[in-house]
Formats: sequence, C-alpha cells, structure tokens
Amino acid sequence: MATKLKQMQFVRLILLTIVTFAVIQDSIACSGYKITKGNSTFFGSNHDAWFTTPHIWFETANLNQYGAAFTGARFDGENGYAPQSGMNEMGLAFERLSSYHPKQESFANRKTISNPTKYLKDILHACKTVEEVREYIGKYDHSYFIEDVFIYVDKSGKYLIVEPYKLTIGKEPTYVISNFCPSITPEKNANKLDRYRNGVAFLKNGIDTTLAFCTALSDVMHVCRKKIGDGTLLSSIWDLNNGTVNLYFYHDFKRTVQFNLSEELKKGDHIIAVATLFPKNPEFEKLRNYKTPKDSILIGVFMVASAGFFLLTSIFFLIQYLKRRARKYSHVQLLLFPMGLIMFYYMYVLSGPANVFYFPAPYKDPTNVFISLTSYIPFLLLLLILPFCMVNYRLIKEKSWSLPAKWLFTFNNLIYMILIGLFLYWRFYDVFN
Repeated sequence: MATKLKQMQFVRLILLTIVTFAVIQDSIACSGYKITKGNSTFFGSNHDAWFTTPHIWFETANLNQYGAAFTGARFDGENGYAPQSGMNEMGLAFERLSSYHPKQESFANRKTISNPTKYLKDILHACKTVEEVREYIGKYDHSYFIEDVFIYVDKSGKYLIVEPYKLTIGKEPTYVISNFCPSITPEKNANKLDRYRNGVAFLKNGIDTTLAFCTALSDVMHVCRKKIGDGTLLSSIWDLNNGTVNLYFYHDFKRTVQFNLSEELKKGDHIIAVATLFPKNPEFEKLRNYKTPKDSILIGVFMVASAGFFLLTSIFFLIQYLKRRARKYSHVQLLLFPMGLIMFYYMYVLSGPANVFYFPAPYKDPTNVFISLTSYIPFLLLLLILPFCMVNYRLIKEKSWSLPAKWLFTFNNLIYMILIGLFLYWRFYDVFN
C-alpha cells in the first residue's frame, strides 16, 4: 500500500511538473523583482500583456487608510481598471502574475472574494507591512486566485509570496519572480523561462538600488516577441523608501516618467493613460492597430456567427446527403459535414482564450494537442477553396441541388474566402519565417 502511494505521488509530481512548465511557457509573461541594500528597497514589475490601455491612477486615503498608486490595463467595468501592480504611502508594493496551481480544496470558514479588483485595492489601502498583508489575506479564501501568484514587498525589504493555497514571507536581499508558483515549481523549470533566468543571472554580478541598475534589470527581463513586437506593455520601478515610481512604456527603457506618490495624492483621485505620457511608439501603434476577435467587435461577431453557420450547415448537408446519395456532387455534401464541425471548433478556438494571433505559425499549444492541430486548418481551406468554387460555379448553372443548398454552399465559400483573408492578415501561413 505504501509503495502504491509513493508511486501515485511520483506520478502526480511528474504531471504537475509537465503542466506547470507548459502553462508558464505560454501564459501572459509577467515578471518582477525586489532589491534591498542598506535602507533602500526597490521593487520592479514588468507587465507583459496584449492590452492596449495601460493606466496609472492614484486613490486618496479614507479614514484610517493609506493612499495608493496602481497600474493596470484591463478595464473591469464600474470597478475601473484591475490593478496589476501598485504601492501605498507606507512603502508597501505588490504585483500580480499569472501562474498555474493544481486545484485543491478551498479554505473553510473564510470570507469570500466577490469583487477581486476592490479586494486588491483594499489591501494597499489597509496594510503597511507584509505581516499585515498576510493577516489580511488570511481572512479570505484566496484560492479564488487559482491562476495567479502575488508578491508583496514593504520598505523594510521583506516580501510575501501569495499563492492560491500558501502564504510565505521572506527577507532575502533580492528576489525574482515570474509566472509560476515558487512552492511547487522546481528551480530547473523556472530557469527555462528566459525572463526569470535573465533576472537571476543579472543579480549574481552584484546588486544596487540605483534607478539605473533597476532599469537595466527590468530591461534584461522584458519580453519582445518576434511576430509583431508585442510583449512588455508597461514596466514600473517603485522606490519604496522615497515613495516614487518610474514608468517605462512598451519596453522602451531609454525614456521614463517619474511620479511622486505624495505629490500626486495631493491632487485627489485621478487616472492617466500611460501612452499619453510618452512619444509615439511605432511598435505599440502596430499592436494597437492589429485586430483580432478579442479587440474587434466586428471580427468577434463574425467569428461567432460563422461558428453557428458552420454547425447548422454541417447538419443540413448531412441530411441532404442521406436523403439523396445519388445526386450529383453528393460527395461534396458529405465532405461539408465534417468540414462544418471542424470549422465550428476552429471558430471557438479563435474566439477563446488561446492567443494564437501573436505567436509564429503553426501555433503549438503546450496543453492541448487539438488546438495545436487547428493551426493546419488554414492550409486545408487553401486546398479546398478552388475545387469548392469550381463546383459552386457548376451548381449555379445546373439544377442538381435545391436552391437552399446552392445558396448555403455559396455562402459557405464566401465565408471561407473571408477567413483566408483574415488568416493571411494574421500570418497563419508564414510557417517558414
């Protein structure tokens, strides 16, 4: 029995290692670090995302609370922007990073997190040290953030790592973090992440708490993907002792804008679009003008409508084939049945969480082989579109198919051609680059 338990634990460890590495390889790639030397502590954050609306905002203190600054780029309705990093008047800073952790049993008898954006803001408004943060978070079921890991740092240099099921305080002079939960990720796996490995290697040559040193460290940890130059959207370097933050926009580390927290809080609550603080950045403009179903309502609606159309027509053509198999071009009707189902699934993939648009073709999903296989569907369409159009032309001149079947097949081919155009735009055919 003991041997079987050990075998099961070993298998679970292997699976956890594989899944952890797969997720951190393909997730939104954020990174952070903290450096303490003498009485000075700096905290750096790289926010790597495909959002195009980075903001910094300042929230003044209510009674018995602390004012704070936050950065973020994801709009959360009436809550404003969801904070990705921030610092309060007492020199407490934090960063949120996407990560993987296997689901476990939730905490019992703890408060429920119903508004994550407000919850994250409230921590900075209520706490001044990492010990206070640990006490605050310990009252809540923080396994709510099953896909995130957080780091909190106070001006003493102590840091708190918040994982879905674990809270850990450390006080090493330096600490580097990226998209993984430290307690379950072997160092050899963490080192496979360039941004993490580069940060650790950089700090082995010595440490300093000058802005120039931290800027260089943020630079070596930034991300810039080859396809359209996307990657690190916003870098922030927080001086926890002097209450300042330096912003660097879209991995350009030659220009910075500095804010003094106390001075900004005197102006009251206010928010600033980061892009307006810097000269026009050609790479960012390329990202902002790059349209996908995630940021274009027109394309998004087209994808959803196409998915519905492909599903319905696949059933329609299967019924047509079964009714009259001897009909001319009946093999085309039979082919349209699986093609409709394949295209239905592909529209779901393109509209779903997989960000296939930003990575080289063919896209390889480390966690889902079916998503990886869909990368070859654009080539299948290229092979079929000419024969389909030739058959379509002949059917219009003949009376072998019913009028509804003709029109549905024609409309099907029109959608195929529009999709091929979108695939060219998204560079899904650039397999040799």
